[in-house]
Amino acid sequence: MTDKLLPENLDFNEPFPALSRRLRLGVVGGGRISATQATAARMTDRWEVVAGALSSDPDRAKERGAEWFMDPDRCYASFADMAQAEAARTDGVDAVMITTPNNLHFPAAKAFLDAGIDVICDKPLTNEVDEASALIDLTAQSGQVFGVGYVMSCFPMIRQAREIVAEGRIGNINQIHVEFLQDWMTPDDAADAPHVQWRLDPKISGPTSCVGDIGTHAAHLASFASGLEMTNLRAEFHVCGAPKPLEDTAFMFTRFQGDVPGTLMATRLAPGNRGGLRLRVYGSEGGLEWDLENSEQLKFYRFGEPDRVISRGHGHGVSAATERLVRTARGFPEGIIEAWANLYTEFAMAVAARRDGVALPEGWLGFPKVAEGAAGVQFIAASVRSNEQGGAWVAI
Repeated sequence: MTDKLLPENLDFNEPFPALSRRLRLGVVGGGRISATQATAARMTDRWEVVAGALSSDPDRAKERGAEWFMDPDRCYASFADMAQAEAARTDGVDAVMITTPNNLHFPAAKAFLDAGIDVICDKPLTNEVDEASALIDLTAQSGQVFGVGYVMSCFPMIRQAREIVAEGRIGNINQIHVEFLQDWMTPDDAADAPHVQWRLDPKISGPTSCVGDIGTHAAHLASFASGLEMTNLRAEFHVCGAPKPLEDTAFMFTRFQGDVPGTLMATRLAPGNRGGLRLRVYGSEGGLEWDLENSEQLKFYRFGEPDRVISRGHGHGVSAATERLVRTARGFPEGIIEAWANLYTEFAMAVAARRDGVALPEGWLGFPKVAEGAAGVQFIAASVRSNEQGGAWVAI
């Protein structure tokens, strides 16, 4: 393809530019999260959803594709067939989103990378550390774009928090606390629902359930905002509700670069909490606090000074880089769909730049990439080892 996607006079100090055409997006996996992400991708006005492998049953795949207004010829019953067919088309997909159960992430991602198609994949990236490492290698060898669905890092106030930390405005970090508390698994029969059953099946979900699903969001957010890699942890897994084959709760002590201590909690049995993701980063001169259920605001403290609350919107303490991810004025709320749209906006910029041969400056795009997905898999593996050793400290 020869059409240029990015403008010739691209200014990296300006808001993200419009593309010369909408990019073509494929979908693998037909669950609820795929519809959410597709809605967000369309919101950016940079993507159109044109193909999919939405079911392994051929008839059902076409039925589901019709619900998405897809051409019947582009409704596939396997991701392998989709990768091969779309790569051969002159109007084939530019990228694919992978929203299948965890055990299919690796083979699906590999199939599209091998076909020369850029990938954005849900977390956890894979169920095995070796598979995650292989995806890093494949991405590096191909030069393709690989995004990972750590959407919490795409809220504007998290980007603002990251900048405040990087600028040294809270001093040297001395502790990091993060928790993700939900309540949807509180009823004893919650695990009977079909969309929950695979999350508790080790053959599909991998060695964890709660940790691999929401614990990885918490771990990624702590590292993303602080700029520090998590290096060690000690973990205890628990089943706090009805008997289950995998944990529904986990408590951890953590260590980050520079021996910075922290804590991490994740559970699905905390009545009253729906999106209870909370981050606290404290330093020698101040601190930051953010709450997913109040995602419009970032609390910023400087010791000995009046407390501050930065609100999502234009100006008033929000940086220019953060404003790129803002769609409405302060007082008109944005939420998780807009955060997904921010992820798909930055992913679109990266895909367009690769196709145009444009070198992007370091830090221009902050969306999570394959190495961060692999770090999440290493975090899961370390937590499993620690739990099996009775909560011993282990290296990640």
